[in-house]
Parts: sequence; C-alpha cells; structure tokens
Amino acid sequence: MAFETQYRMDEPARADVDGWPGLTVLEFGAPWCGHCIAIQPALRAVLDDLADLRHVKVEDGRARPLGRTFRVKLWPTLVLLRDGEEVLRLVRPSQADLAGLAEALDAG
Repeated sequence: MAFETQYRMDEPARADVDGWPGLTVLEFGAPWCGHCIAIQPALRAVLDDLADLRHVKVEDGRARPLGRTFRVKLWPTLVLLRDGEEVLRLVRPSQADLAGLAEALDAG
C-alpha cells in the first residue's frame, strides 16, 4: 500500500488494528495541524516505496476512540506495528526520527 494522503474519519476498530498482519504505520493527526502538514514530505519519502506496508492516517481528536486506546496526546503521532504489536512510536517526529523509522522498516 502506498503513502496515504488523506486522514480517515472512519477510523478502524482497535480489535481490527491488533489483528492486522505485517507492518502498519498508524499516523494520528489532523489535516489542519501545522506539525502534521510539515512532516508530510519527509514521511512520504520514507513510506512511499514500501509496497508491503500499510499506512493509515487517522484523523484524531477529542472522543476519537482509536487515538485514545493508543494514548495519543500530540500530533502527529506515528505508531509502527508489526502483526498488531507496537514496536516504535514517534511523537512530533523530526527528520532524524524519521530516519530511525526508515531503519526500523528496513529491519522488517
């Protein structure tokens, strides 16, 4: 799956997310968030060529259940899952943080 460009309002259920096989990057944020907008080009560069990666952009906010189950407090928050288990979390990532994400993805 390629880089997702739009945040989803129809967030998946946590039970579904926990059951997804392989690698998934959950991106919590909002389309109007300046931090979220600023990181998009660098994040796209990391994720765009990874065909076997699931990237899900979840529009987060008050009373949004998926973000609450992952204890999201700041945007963007990126959560890397392997077979439904969290292996890496980046909160308001910098370029260096995204390099760490790329390394974690290369490691599988």
